[in-house]
Amino acid sequence: QVQLVESGGGSVQTGGSLKLSCAAAGLTDGSNCLGWFRQAPGQGREGVAVIMTAGGRTYYADFVKGRATISQDNAKNTVYLQMDSLKPEDTAIYYCAAGRRRTLCNRDDGCYYVCAMVAQSYDTWGQGTQVTVSS
Repeated sequence: QVQLVESGGGSVQTGGSLKLSCAAAGLTDGSNCLGWFRQAPGQGREGVAVIMTAGGRTYYADFVKGRATISQDNAKNTVYLQMDSLKPEDTAIYYCAAGRRRTLCNRDDGCYYVCAMVAQSYDTWGQGTQVTVSS
């Protein structure tokens, strides 16, 4: 059974930085996408950044490109999300999630693996960690 435990949330001022950690236990070959999602009050859960555990390919939401870095430490089974230049609109509960990669095929590129940025593609979730950015 996969278990995910987040840490590193907190309160910062606009322009500040935070580094979130997600310690994963029980990962199987089926949990080959690890990602960070967030949910603000009254909003749906949206993808922030995802990493494919095999190979380390990363995916970012447009709203964090250039401000966030997702990384993994395979020896520690931990995924990190470094967030810089934080804005009040980044305030949300941040969740770590594990899911299965998908295979996409097209005429030009053949078939390849991708990690989705939608919550429905992830079946294991951590308890969440609060990030609050004040102006």
